[in-house]
Amino acid sequence: MMIVRCPGTDHVSEEAIRPLTPHETVWIHLSKPEPAEVKRVLVEMFHCHPLAVEDAIKLNQRPKMDRYKDHIFLTFFAITDKRLAPVEIGIVIGANYIVTICKKQLKLFELLRQQLLAVKELADHPGDILHRLLDLCVDEYTEITNRIEDQMDELERKIFENPYLKVSHEVFHLKRAMHLFRRIALEERAIVGSISHQTFPYTRQETDAYFVDICDHISRVLDSLDMFKESFTALLELQVNMKSDRMNQIIKTLTIVSSIFLPLTFIAGVYGMNFKNIPELSWDWGYAYVWGVMIGVSLLLWLVFKWKRWI
Repeated sequence: MMIVRCPGTDHVSEEAIRPLTPHETVWIHLSKPEPAEVKRVLVEMFHCHPLAVEDAIKLNQRPKMDRYKDHIFLTFFAITDKRLAPVEIGIVIGANYIVTICKKQLKLFELLRQQLLAVKELADHPGDILHRLLDLCVDEYTEITNRIEDQMDELERKIFENPYLKVSHEVFHLKRAMHLFRRIALEERAIVGSISHQTFPYTRQETDAYFVDICDHISRVLDSLDMFKESFTALLELQVNMKSDRMNQIIKTLTIVSSIFLPLTFIAGVYGMNFKNIPELSWDWGYAYVWGVMIGVSLLLWLVFKWKRWI
């Protein structure tokens, strides 16, 4: 897919990939490309450096920006699912072109295509196209952080309802995924910061403020991830404390019941001894007497516990 913009005209069109004329500005997107296709575009059409071509084919880099003589290779990431799995995007930008390479089909590329065809001014300059692409990626970061916050609130509510709910596996999975997400966002903030400080040759000065805005959005995402990390740790500690508190309540109840039945067991043990001369055994009302003593002792212990506020 290739979006072509002819400067000075209102014409923006979508065409098959072809060689450019000198005054055209284009965005070329390669989705799930074969190595031969990547080489055809980057080597034959734009004469890119072999290292940039190799990185574009493999796509196994961390976020980075490599500068070459007449083009720059960028690596950026999109986060598009609940598992926070990052999807690498290779970006090659030159004086009048920008090429994106991705091994997955992402909705953000279709959204970018629609925006470029609808708002023709966005395709005037490769730096403007780069801004729209990075902005769409970072907007997804914000949606992800909002989703994590909702998930954290839901887990907190469930733990309050049932402290024995098994959430540790889910929490540790989220914390591990957020750690990777945070590392990616931290490196991307440095890249966007370099673009916004007027050291990037393929952007215009008037668009620097927009890249600063992207940098601010990434900073807010990083702050949210730091907060979530602490909140999830506190959530696990809350669950442990609630389990301990409930266990203490159970032990307390069992102890009180045992304390009440202990003297009753003693009385039953005394009158269960096999001696002939136990005076109460010959009483006509001995059975009722023992029951009265047992009930009286139980009530007395219950009142003592109540007075001491143990129950």
